[in-house]
Amino acid sequence: MKESSDGRVLCLSKHTSWNCLVGFGLSRKPELEAQLDREEELAVRLGKEFDRDTRSSQLFGFQEMPFDDSGRFVMPDHLRLLGKIEDGLYFQGGGRFFTLWNPAELAQMGDDWAGAKAACDSFLADAKARGK
Repeated sequence: MKESSDGRVLCLSKHTSWNCLVGFGLSRKPELEAQLDREEELAVRLGKEFDRDTRSSQLFGFQEMPFDDSGRFVMPDHLRLLGKIEDGLYFQGGGRFFTLWNPAELAQMGDDWAGAKAACDSFLADAKARGK
């Protein structure tokens, strides 16, 4: 994360499709700009309307926040609410980004998420065992 953020900056936003948050580094900004261009070009080719300002606001509406050497950061309340984050938090790597899940929300995902759900369940069981 440090390498992709010119230091210690985490970008967090609500995932567009899932009930979780998505995190990434500052290095993803040019990729988002290219995505915006591709979406506009496709809309023009298909004869559909495209509101570049609205889509830009959606793609770049993430919150930038600092994190320390241990990776700790303070999550703003509005993101916690948007991601339905409560007592627990599960991080799932995803290539160019990672997701942050409330374990209960992750448990509701389909079979495509079997690996992540099993890992989350295992971490929760370990935490409960340590807490006893």
